[in-house]
Amino acid sequence: MDAIAQTADQEPAPDRHLSSFIGYAMKRALSIVQADFARALAEHDLRAVSFSALSIIVGEPGLTQTQLADALQIERSNLVTIIDELAGRNLIVRAAVAQDRRRHALMPTTAGKQLAAAAQASATEHERTLFACLTESERSELQRILQKFRKQAAV
Repeated sequence: MDAIAQTADQEPAPDRHLSSFIGYAMKRALSIVQADFARALAEHDLRAVSFSALSIIVGEPGLTQTQLADALQIERSNLVTIIDELAGRNLIVRAAVAQDRRRHALMPTTAGKQLAAAAQASATEHERTLFACLTESERSELQRILQKFRKQAAV
C-alpha cells in the first residue's frame, strides 16, 4: 500500500481509492498551498487575488482593467471589487486613458509598490518553507511540468 495513503496510526486513509488520480493529488496539494499562502499574506492584509492583482499592476503599470482581468483569468465584473479594495487602501490609482476616457489605466502608488515588495518577500519565504522537502532540481522540474500542463490546457 502507498505510504501516502495511510494515516499516522497506519490505518488506510479513506481517500486511498483516489490517490492514483493526478487531479486529486493536485487538489489536495493546492489546498495545503492556499492555506499556507493565506497565512503568509494575512500579515499584509491581502488575499491571494488582491496580492496577484497588486503584483501585476506594480510589474505592468498602466495596464487596463480588461488586461488585468485577462491576466488573472477572472471576469471583468468580478475585478471591480478587487480594484476598489486596492484603490481604497491607496495602493493603486485609476487614471483615464488619453485615447479612450472610458478606459482606466491602473497605476501603483508608492505605498502599493512598498506593500507589493513586502508581500512578495513573504510569498517567497512561504514557498521556500513549504517546498523545502523538494530539492532545487525537483522544484525546477515541478515548475516545468506545471508550465507545460498550463500551456497544453490553454490550447
